[in-house]
Order: sequence, then C-alpha cells, then structure tokens
Amino acid sequence: MPRLWLLVFVVAPLFAQQGPSVKNGAEFSEFYVHDPFILAYKETKTYYLYNSAGARQLGGQRGGVVAYRSKDLLHWDGPYTVFQIPDGLWADPREGVWAPEVHLYRGRYYLLATLHNSNRPLPYADEEKLPIYNGRKAKPHMRGTQIFVADTPEGPFKPLGNSPAPPADLMTLDGTLYVEDGTPYMVYAHEWLQTLDGTMEAVPLKVDLSTAAGEPFLLFRASEAPWVKKRESKPGDLATYVTDGPFLYRTKTGKLLMLWSSYRDGLYVETLAYSASGTLRGPWKQGDVLVGNDSGHGMLFESFEGKLMLVLHQPFRQAHGKLFEMEDTGDTVRVKRQIVY
Repeated sequence: MPRLWLLVFVVAPLFAQQGPSVKNGAEFSEFYVHDPFILAYKETKTYYLYNSAGARQLGGQRGGVVAYRSKDLLHWDGPYTVFQIPDGLWADPREGVWAPEVHLYRGRYYLLATLHNSNRPLPYADEEKLPIYNGRKAKPHMRGTQIFVADTPEGPFKPLGNSPAPPADLMTLDGTLYVEDGTPYMVYAHEWLQTLDGTMEAVPLKVDLSTAAGEPFLLFRASEAPWVKKRESKPGDLATYVTDGPFLYRTKTGKLLMLWSSYRDGLYVETLAYSASGTLRGPWKQGDVLVGNDSGHGMLFESFEGKLMLVLHQPFRQAHGKLFEMEDTGDTVRVKRQIVY
C-alpha cells in the first residue's frame, strides 16, 4: 500500500550526503515519519531512525533512505541521506522506497528496502479478480524487498544483488530480517493487490544474505485475525485483506511474537500474532490489537537504559512517529506508557 516519503538519520561526518535541509534537535512532532525503524548503535550510544525519502525530497530523480540521529530519543538531528536507488537495478528509482530497516548482522549493517517498478506487470488470475484501489482496478506489478549492505549504520548502502529476496513474480513488501537457529530469514507481506487476502510469508536466505536459500512458506493470512475488516472502496467490491509491517520478537521466556498491521473499521492498527510452536513456521495464532487510533507498522528495540520500546507511525497519512515504553510479560508485550513530547 502506498507509503509517504520520509526520514532517516546517521552520524554527521560519515553520512553520504545531507540532501534535505538538516535541523538539529527536532522532536517527532516536527517532522513526518512513515514506517519508522530505530537502530540503537551501542558503540556511540546513538539512536538512528531510518525512513523513506522521495526523489523530490532528495533533490533529484531518485528516491532513497534518510536517517535521523538522537542521544535521548527525544531530540533528533537530520535528515541525512544514507541511500539512493542506484542505476542498473530492476526497480524504477523515481518510484521510491518503502519501509527501510537496518539490521546488524555478522558485523555489518544490512538495509532492507522495498522497491517498485510499475512498468513491469506481474501475473494475476483474471480481470474479474482484480481488486479496486483508489477507484480503479489495480494490476499487480513488481514490488519487493531488496537487501543492501554497509560497514556502518551511516552507509552508504550498496546492493548485494539485483533482485528482491522473495521470488520476483510475487508482489511483496515490508521485508524484515529474522534469524532462527543460525538461519537468516526474510519475513515479508505478500501484497493483497496480488492475493486479495494478504499473507505473511518467510523465505530462508543464504548466510551472507545475498539471495534466497529455499522456497518461501506461508505463516498466516490477514483474514485469520478475527478483528480484521475487508478493505473496500465501495460496497460490493472484492473482499481484500491487508498484511503490513511484520516484525519478530522473542519474549524473555522464549515466546515468539510478530507485530504486524492491518485495518479495523477503516483505520490502521498495530497488532500481535503468536507462534504456538515458538518457531517461525508456527502455527501462528492471532492476538488482540496492541495500538489502535490509526497507528501501525511498528518495531521493538531496547533503549540504552534497558527499556523495551515500541516505535510506530500515527496516523496513516501525514504520519508522525510515536514512542511507547513496553513491558515484556513473558507471554506477550503490552504498552506501559506513551512517551509524550
């Protein structure tokens, strides 16, 4: 689903370039954030907030990723450009980036970024089974999460290959990295525009993350959540259900949870699913909504003070970042308090 452009941060002298106008000491309420992702960089005790930036924001014909940096999670310097879509990829650089994440893995930093090419159509069943999006039938096109690598959180990030990690004939988005028993996986949303009932899936990766190491497998369907609502432009449209923004977390007692987002009563929500086996292959059971009020696409991280934190965006359009202190109960996670600016 469409994302806004936006932000990202990094350490000043090493940033690839500044790009947009940099502001020091800004609060979340002062800039737009969509699909926020925070990396706590222990070496300098600096938080990096990564987010998307459109081609216009970056002053050219290429979308990319920007970053903000902070010492206290309250005041942020940036944005600084850490990645722009290079020539030679399958993606159209003008169509930008969605949902960037940066993970530390085996001593290097890996950017997972969803790219697009609306001029490269993907297969679908038939014209009668195309969903309605923004008032017209939406034909699936290339969309998928590709992996890039750098030696520092500031980038610049370089492509590992020239294809998304999930199969290129699947319309996918919002890939996140998860490692289980030494095997890295990309967990991603299979787009409702292609499947009608959006799914969460996973694909094993090679140890160096360069490409897939096996076939993808299904985790769950959006319609399995009892509270999820059909997405429709008008009554009578095909039933479509959205999966968005997966993030995996293991509790202090070893329970495996997934944060993900969809729609309830027309508004975006952040919710939880639980693996009954404690492994990625599940089976997965759906839990309750964690944060409502048109909020979603969240992730968890630990602060330098040892507190479990949730960051997400709210509302869906013209979104700002919201921070919550969380409690890990062992069986689940719950909101303790929202950090108010």
